[in-house]
Amino acid sequence: MDIVICGCGEVGGHASEVLAQAGHNITVIDQRANRLRKIEDTMDVRTLSGNCADASVLIDAGVANADLLLATTSSDEVNLLSANIAKGVGVGKSIARVHHRAYFDQRGIDYVKHLGIDQVICPEFSTALEIARTLRNPGALAIENFAQGRIEMQEFPVDPSAKAVGKSLIDLHLPAGSRLAAITRNGQAFIPQGTTTIEVDDTIILVGNSQVFQDTRKLFRDLKAHVRKKIVIMGGVPMAVWLCRNLLDRNFSVRLFEPDRSRAEELAQKLDWVTVIQADPTEIPVFEEEHLADAHFFVSMVDDDEHNILGCALAKSRGIPEVIAVVQRSNYIHLFEHVGINRAYSPRQVAVKEIQNLIDESTLKWMSSLAEGIIDVYRVRVGGSTEVVGSPLKDVPLAPNWVVVALQRDDKVRVPSAMDILEEGDTVLVVGKHGMEKSLKNIFTSS
Repeated sequence: MDIVICGCGEVGGHASEVLAQAGHNITVIDQRANRLRKIEDTMDVRTLSGNCADASVLIDAGVANADLLLATTSSDEVNLLSANIAKGVGVGKSIARVHHRAYFDQRGIDYVKHLGIDQVICPEFSTALEIARTLRNPGALAIENFAQGRIEMQEFPVDPSAKAVGKSLIDLHLPAGSRLAAITRNGQAFIPQGTTTIEVDDTIILVGNSQVFQDTRKLFRDLKAHVRKKIVIMGGVPMAVWLCRNLLDRNFSVRLFEPDRSRAEELAQKLDWVTVIQADPTEIPVFEEEHLADAHFFVSMVDDDEHNILGCALAKSRGIPEVIAVVQRSNYIHLFEHVGINRAYSPRQVAVKEIQNLIDESTLKWMSSLAEGIIDVYRVRVGGSTEVVGSPLKDVPLAPNWVVVALQRDDKVRVPSAMDILEEGDTVLVVGKHGMEKSLKNIFTSS
């Protein structure tokens, strides 16, 4: 694939490296000669000095015949304009990285549609989703980000006093937009049927649209038996706002620390379910006065990698069991194990993973192994020659080995019902027994 990358900062530089190693032909555009020289010295890529929002520069870079343009500069407006111009010049697909929520949330206007580009990505938003998923369930499934957080998937044991115990799935009437993907019982994992009865000590894999997931989860968990998770967030950056919004749940008690007074006041008005404290939690008197050692999680996400690492090291040393750091430069990651950091997230790595998913044109892709390798998750693209096109899901020959848990059509993603009709070009997320990839591919991609 011929790929043009605008900007070789943290995201653009890492994308260049990863995509070049994958065998793609890469051209990098940047106005900073020192960054281009660094790229030239370490990678087998073509470089071009210039303004990537200039059509003549894009033409010189070969955008007219390129398969993909990635606009990853530090300016949202430059990225959106570059992606728009690239589409006008003739690029196959254009993806723009944005930071500002207004561009990503499509508030007021759908920028993607209005500008005629293919996709916008926001590494900070995607990183916040990954962290939120970990905080909601520390044993959360290691599944690639599917549909930007609009679908949730978790694995957890059924509480003995849960409403679902002793009921069949038919009688349970799961909320629309949710599905029980798998059950592990006595060490054996299987795909449940409508007549399957939920038993004590079952471990389930639950999937649902984000709007209904927590309501569905309550059927299998006794909320009264669970202690609210105490979460401490250091840094009032936009990523922290996204994280707090994804933790809007009575299962969490969130305290956000921001030293700047005006920013703290702004956050307190914006996040009225969060306790915002104007202080630095790495200061020992603050840490002790706020009893932060009682917290379950400490998340450090200020705009300074060293401060994040030191903050997590302090929190860990003073008794917080789980500490999470956000770092821009992934070359620090090798240090984390030595200072006791449990998890680390790099927005640039999250961004590149998202880009790889967007440009992956394979019809069937393995995404994760669940239930100790007994159950797999696959992303499958529905081919035009397959007999399932035009058929409702209930007529697709999947049971008892597989179940479709998510359906993506264009930019809309949901947990489908049995009556949803499959169309050519749909992407489905399928959960099922390990070792049956060939038959799965035959069902969805060939007649």
